[in-house]
Amino acid sequence: MNPINTHVLMSDARHFSNEQPINPYYHQETIDIDGAQREHDTIRGLLEQAGVTVTQVASPTDSQDGVYTANWALVRGNTAVLARLPNARKTEEDYAEKVLIELGKTVVRVPGDLHFSGQGDALPCGNLLFCGSNYRSDSEAQKFAAETLGFERIQLQTVPQLDENGTPVINQASGWADSFFYDIDLALSIIKGPTETEKGLIAYCPEAFTPESQVILQNLNTVDKIEVSLSDAKEAFACNLVSTGETVVMSAHTPAFSQALRDRGLTVFSPEIKELAKGGGYIRCTSLTLN
Repeated sequence: MNPINTHVLMSDARHFSNEQPINPYYHQETIDIDGAQREHDTIRGLLEQAGVTVTQVASPTDSQDGVYTANWALVRGNTAVLARLPNARKTEEDYAEKVLIELGKTVVRVPGDLHFSGQGDALPCGNLLFCGSNYRSDSEAQKFAAETLGFERIQLQTVPQLDENGTPVINQASGWADSFFYDIDLALSIIKGPTETEKGLIAYCPEAFTPESQVILQNLNTVDKIEVSLSDAKEAFACNLVSTGETVVMSAHTPAFSQALRDRGLTVFSPEIKELAKGGGYIRCTSLTLN
């Protein structure tokens, strides 16, 4: 077994809000901050129960989404490629850089003004890096990150959000193109890393990806795959999970997928997450892998 996600960075939900609707999951619902923090604490406790080392820092006071540390960077070993985020999250960049440097990481910024959503849009599976572009990340930024960190990039795209005329939606708060799968961690998850004798294992929602990306994933023979339904991916945040390769912390509302993981010998923890989902993030979003 090749353990994954053994050390993660988490912040807190104390400054979480939905003032700027930068993804299609925002509906200006009232957020119960204490409830969001309890959910966050539950996720942390389950990760620690699964054997994950959690490094905790305070969330930045001036960003609504500072609870979603997965978007701060992509880390491999001692190097971190820093994210470049939407305006509502801009202050997180310098804050994340400071935190990562204090943790002993060498921080690298993507060139120019390229968008890069960190681990939210770039999921490592052994030496493979599953990347999602065109919404929160530019493929050129992901190419830079993959080359900097020594990954083999699998470049994908999820389906755009469409208006009633079938036209792709531009998010009014961010000015960027939008999708219900704006980060790839809403459409694909890493369940097991590869070993010398076994392939890695991923789970993904085929309907969340463009036809071209579906073909890439279907033809990818270097990992085993579990398919997740569109309703589970979009409504239950099924793919937005954290796995150690033995234990999976995931949505409580995707029974078929949960059972498929149990059938493969994995232990499943399923906390009830409601408040954190109001920002369009879920379990995977709340932690950044540091190793």
